[in-house]
Amino acid sequence: MNAETAAPARPFTVLLSSTRRGARLARSLAVSQLIDWGVPHAATVVADTGAVTAELAANAVAHGRAPGRDFRLTLALVPAEGRLRIAVSDTRPDLLPPRPGTLDVPSSEAEGGRGLLLVEALAADWGWTADDPVVKTVWAELDLPPA
Repeated sequence: MNAETAAPARPFTVLLSSTRRGARLARSLAVSQLIDWGVPHAATVVADTGAVTAELAANAVAHGRAPGRDFRLTLALVPAEGRLRIAVSDTRPDLLPPRPGTLDVPSSEAEGGRGLLLVEALAADWGWTADDPVVKTVWAELDLPPA
């Protein structure tokens, strides 16, 4: 893939319902968009994109849901850095995730709490912003395969 020629004029952005179906659709759309941009289907980053998007979208649905509000998925190639940026925005800036590097491993009996650990393991970098009084965005950057 040549990231310079594959970079979109603008990022891919879509609003999705804050439901489990919306979260599943986010994963599918992210993988499809990456392939449409020319990343080989067999590249590790494609599977990693699916997993990271699924976790961020599931968290938006589970912890960022406000009645009647959707969440936003944004993907952008960052050719200068050789990265893909995945961002999921929801309408609950009052419910913030932990900061990167501060995650605790849940007990083996815990039913949840592993999603951001997966994001941290797969992403080159991740974090969140809540600068807007009504929106929080959790983002992750994945390294793209060399051209």
